[in-house]
Amino acid sequence: MISDRCSIVHRTDAIKLRNYGRILQDLVTYATTIDDERQRQDATIYIARCMRQKNQIWNKDFESGVQRLKEDISVLSDGQLSTSFAEFDEAMAHINASVDIPAKKDMRGKQIKRQKR
Repeated sequence: MISDRCSIVHRTDAIKLRNYGRILQDLVTYATTIDDERQRQDATIYIARCMRQKNQIWNKDFESGVQRLKEDISVLSDGQLSTSFAEFDEAMAHINASVDIPAKKDMRGKQIKRQKR
């Protein structure tokens, strides 16, 4: 006897850009339904930050850039989300300034010295 609680519905719709995943695609879909322009812009900035973070995970040696984020947002939203507002460019400029973080030092083969008591 199979109960109704065991039935799991798996989504079969296609993911447009697999490197961002379905959750980000759903977030973009939700952002296109927002009526308030200010909230829509805030959502677009948040989405771009998430996309940049995912790009850093997938492409560790290569920074994809703001233009790529704009293109990907346009593709995911079917042109419904706009990235042509001043706050977006300011937020992305702030993100690009923080990219110059030095890499972690290689600690292989190093011994940790303990202080004597």
